[in-house]
Amino acid sequence: MKVIEGAVAAPDAKVTIVVSRFNSFLVESLVEGAVDTLKRFGQVKDDNITIVRVPGAYELPVAAQRVAKKGGTDAIIALGAVIRGGTPHFEFVAGESNKGLAHVAMEYDIPVAFGVLTTDTIEQAIERAGTKAGNKGGEAALGALEMINVLAEIG
Repeated sequence: MKVIEGAVAAPDAKVTIVVSRFNSFLVESLVEGAVDTLKRFGQVKDDNITIVRVPGAYELPVAAQRVAKKGGTDAIIALGAVIRGGTPHFEFVAGESNKGLAHVAMEYDIPVAFGVLTTDTIEQAIERAGTKAGNKGGEAALGALEMINVLAEIG
């Protein structure tokens, strides 16, 4: 039986992190978690990490698409935070961000890790940005690293 599993170490990988500036007080913790994970667990060099900043989560897919189209990156990590409010705006932004990023992954055959917090409250977002519930930026980075290696193994 052949089993294909990706390791986490990917020292030669080139990774692009696409970051939403909206809710930056939360998102910057996700960026720190992702970069730390890429360096410590993935052994990715500083020179192989690129950060692209966009206004909000809604803009993440088009930036990720341009990065994928340009080439030269092995994975994209999308980071942001969308917090539910009293209007349907949350559903539109969160849903379109998710759908757009998934489309980029499939169209360009590249791992696109979804590290966009979609929470009901600010407290939930804080928990997922590095306190009680861990750091979802770091978790997204781990997923990206593993997928780089899985896809390489599949060929």
